[in-house]
Amino acid sequence: MPKPLDLPNATDAVHAGAVRERPHHALAPGIAQTATYTFASTEDLRRYLEGGDEDPDREEYGRYGNPTVREVERRVAALDGAEDAALFASGMAAVATTVLALVRAGDHVILFRDAYRRTRKLVTVTLARLGVTHTVVEPASIDALSRAIGPRTRLAITESPTNPTLRCVDLARMAAVCREARVKSVVDATFATPHNCRPATFGIDLVVHSATKYLSGHNDVLGGSVSGSAGLVSLVRELRGVLGGVCDPHAAGLIGRGMKTLALRVEKQNRTALAVARALEGHPAIERVHYPGLASHPDFAIASAQMRGGGGVVSFVVRGGREPAGRVVDGFRLATIAPSLGGTETLVEQPAIMSYHELDDEGLAAIGVDPGLIRLAVGIEETSDVVGDVLGALAAAGQLEL
Repeated sequence: MPKPLDLPNATDAVHAGAVRERPHHALAPGIAQTATYTFASTEDLRRYLEGGDEDPDREEYGRYGNPTVREVERRVAALDGAEDAALFASGMAAVATTVLALVRAGDHVILFRDAYRRTRKLVTVTLARLGVTHTVVEPASIDALSRAIGPRTRLAITESPTNPTLRCVDLARMAAVCREARVKSVVDATFATPHNCRPATFGIDLVVHSATKYLSGHNDVLGGSVSGSAGLVSLVRELRGVLGGVCDPHAAGLIGRGMKTLALRVEKQNRTALAVARALEGHPAIERVHYPGLASHPDFAIASAQMRGGGGVVSFVVRGGREPAGRVVDGFRLATIAPSLGGTETLVEQPAIMSYHELDDEGLAAIGVDPGLIRLAVGIEETSDVVGDVLGALAAAGQLEL
């Protein structure tokens, strides 16, 4: 029997990390709109600097912390099953600060080939300029990860599920391989969300989210987070104070408000995405469907063992390639053409045009993206309406007569 999943629930999404008693007896959290903090006396300041202040969340300056931000950090940590979390101005600020906090010139980083394109650029271009070497390994291959580890390897990075083909890494195996080699493991779990999977509970050292996506859930704010042990998060937080990628308290307030409905939204998105995937599988106009909730997915067994649901993104390849796929995208009426995912509205994009417009077909093949691939990020509309929109788009493109 597989081990039961250690996952949060809807109550955690609403209450975890919240302050029970607020100023003026307010129920909702306030926005601490301040860039600096005051001290009553020199002795008060000295006590704070020496760690003797009775308030563990007291801050000196806005770049180092904020009570609105801190409350959201506590909730993210609780949902991720981690000791602590740090909030950032964007998901990439979280990724970049985390990576830079853990490596130095001469170190070696392992990156899975299907990582998010900006994470890939961070490792292969930015870190390379700083004297950090890297190895890119095949998607979801823990064997390839193990073979790539060398004496200077300090970090291994992947997403799970990945963007846009939704490969799922065996998190327990990855954690074990990295732990044995004394390599830190980082997993971007944006597509999974804490509701569907908590990599930290499988032994992954640090978990990253683009809070812009499912955590906030309304396509109206940028943010990012990193969760893990208190010691590692403190290293990341310290560098955040140097690099300055802090989360604005207003943004933190929106992220925290959105997180209260995380469980409700993701459950609906799980159901809708699975219905879309099933409607597309076997469709005569579709060459391939990428969704970890389908038995045909290469990582179905892994996803079933470590995820509550398959998530809210379905990717599928239209027969004929780039041009037919573009016609299908233009045929959507409910879904909007836009980047991003995880919000209340269904969004659609053709990665070959939107995300990787600078690459030709050969370049796309090198990163495992088919020119005819479409990525659908389902919202919280009625499942039947979303499925109908997908089939209607295929019909409008001349791919199927209804």
